[in-house]
Amino acid sequence: MSGAERALASIDEGAIERNCRRLLDLTDGSVELCAVVKADGYGHGAAAAAAAALRGGATWLAVATAGEAVALRDEGLDGRVLVMGALTNADLEAAVGADADVVVWTRELAQAASRLRGARMHVKLDTGMGRLGTKDAELARALLDGPVAGVMTHFATADEEGDELFGEQLERFGDFVAGLDEELVVHAANSAATFRDPAAHFDMVRCGIAIYGLDPFGSDPSERGIEPALRLDSWVAALRRFEAGDGAGYGRRWRAPEPTWVATVPIGYGDGWRRGLSNDCDVLIGGRRHPVVGTVSMDNITVDVGPEPAVAVGDPVTLIGSQGEERILAEEVARRLGTINYEVTCGLSPRVRRLHRR
Repeated sequence: MSGAERALASIDEGAIERNCRRLLDLTDGSVELCAVVKADGYGHGAAAAAAAALRGGATWLAVATAGEAVALRDEGLDGRVLVMGALTNADLEAAVGADADVVVWTRELAQAASRLRGARMHVKLDTGMGRLGTKDAELARALLDGPVAGVMTHFATADEEGDELFGEQLERFGDFVAGLDEELVVHAANSAATFRDPAAHFDMVRCGIAIYGLDPFGSDPSERGIEPALRLDSWVAALRRFEAGDGAGYGRRWRAPEPTWVATVPIGYGDGWRRGLSNDCDVLIGGRRHPVVGTVSMDNITVDVGPEPAVAVGDPVTLIGSQGEERILAEEVARRLGTINYEVTCGLSPRVRRLHRR
């Protein structure tokens, strides 16, 4: 029996550190880096990713929920933490109690935060994202009278090179922050905007996807000088001979067109390897690509390894990462699914153990 784990995500913390340094190198040296570690560090493990980012030069961390901020503090992580999501009154108390900054955009929210001892607020102007934030610049200015530490916005199309909205948002925000108190931290750029335009850097850039070595433009991360921090591996649990016409998986959505061998790999949609990849992705075994055939089930996938396979039970299987000269990027998996790389790593379930290496 193999000593391999059925599903293992290996996280290279050194890659996260190097990616953070690369992002800081894009700035003029006076700009701070806020590492976004929400959603369990985009599936990489929030505490470990946050610690690596801080070692790589980040001075702020950002999350979406009060619970995520509390969890970072419980792990002993220092530094400024920004909670960017919508908060109830109870959430506000928890976030401020964890010494985190909070985001406000209504009078009611700002008043509730102001009543809490030690609260620090960031006023959010909606310049075009259309989610959270106020579109009313006068209201945003009025909110600056409270215990405000920063002013922010968020770009909707920074990852769509050549679009017009990005420039419009940048202009609106630039006009708004012109002449504001210099002690306020002004921030707008996500990963894509950090690469795209130095004018969007302001005092701080908020980078999420890029610190994990995933390309915000959905292309090859190496083109941006960043390296993927996560690889996903399993192993060959069974190897069976198929005759022409034999089917694999639920619904017999694939039948062998000719005699071949099929490997069973113990990973499935219960681990986050989505059912939409049925008959539409590759894995690496022995440094070679092999197609997944049949329906992805909750716990297993089946792989056509050919009529004369150089494959054995116990061999390692790479779903994201490299073997020899071959590699499979999260961006490739995302394209197969018609989604984005964020969803691929965020979707890895807790059943997949994360192994962190430095």
